[in-house]
Amino acid sequence: MTDIIEEIKEGLENGEKAIEKIGEKIEKVIGKKKGKKLKEENPEDKELEKKAEAESTVNEKELEQKKKKILEKAKKLAEKISEEGISTEELKEKVKVKKRTDMLVPLEEYVKTGIYLGTRVVTPSMKPFVYRRRADGLAIFNTDIIDEKLVEGIEYMSKFAPEDIILVCKREAGWRTAEMLSRLTGIRVFTKKYPAGILTNTALPDFFENELTIICDSWLDRNAFQDTMNVRRKVLMVCDTNNFSQGADKIIIGNNKSAKSLGMIFYLLARGYCKARGIEAEIPDLDWWTSEEDEEIMEKAEKVDAKWGV
Repeated sequence: MTDIIEEIKEGLENGEKAIEKIGEKIEKVIGKKKGKKLKEENPEDKELEKKAEAESTVNEKELEQKKKKILEKAKKLAEKISEEGISTEELKEKVKVKKRTDMLVPLEEYVKTGIYLGTRVVTPSMKPFVYRRRADGLAIFNTDIIDEKLVEGIEYMSKFAPEDIILVCKREAGWRTAEMLSRLTGIRVFTKKYPAGILTNTALPDFFENELTIICDSWLDRNAFQDTMNVRRKVLMVCDTNNFSQGADKIIIGNNKSAKSLGMIFYLLARGYCKARGIEAEIPDLDWWTSEEDEEIMEKAEKVDAKWGV
């Protein structure tokens, strides 16, 4: 009978149909108990049976009262929706639109940059953020969660002064936009190479201490990540589906392989950080951060500079 009471409690949460099923089950159990003759007339058994029956009766009354209240509330809500002329589908659509308008950038911009595209490998720590898999096996991030994690990342990053933060991005696709983030915010950035031991070896002439390290890919930037862990500093990590988030204090999820996606992430971090810290900076439009043409121009310019020793 105790099991049935527990089911009643669950039934209240699951709705009217579940309540009716449990009610039917109660009637069957009570019917069986009434029709069954005890082989041994034990006073303790009789007393226990009476208590069980009384308990069930009380709960049935309470159940009926709660059921009645739920139905009344449902009826009033349905009448209100009907009066306002709003259908359930319309309500769902309104919620979606509200959610999208609250995003850092329109959903379409996230889609254009491919920030939601993961890899074929999904680690256990990234599995909760994966929405589905494409036919080609690529994992797809949930764009709503991408936006939520970026908001959290900006808020977390904004707690630290620029001189206390370093950003490490060894992936070439992110060099151009990472350097722009550095110029706008004053955050020190390591792109092509991270000097080993710069955070841990006090004997090095360029040794310095920081409070937060932003890691763009724990696989490529593992040295910086390990150094940060060794000196017990905070880590904000950009995680793709094939990254492990262990050791990170806060994560941003998204595609950390493509220039467009990293450009989107750096743009939002730079914009959000400058706003939160009151830094006046002329931030280029999103198109600059995600433009492949600008990246090609920059590469050509660097080659020319290298040729002439500039």
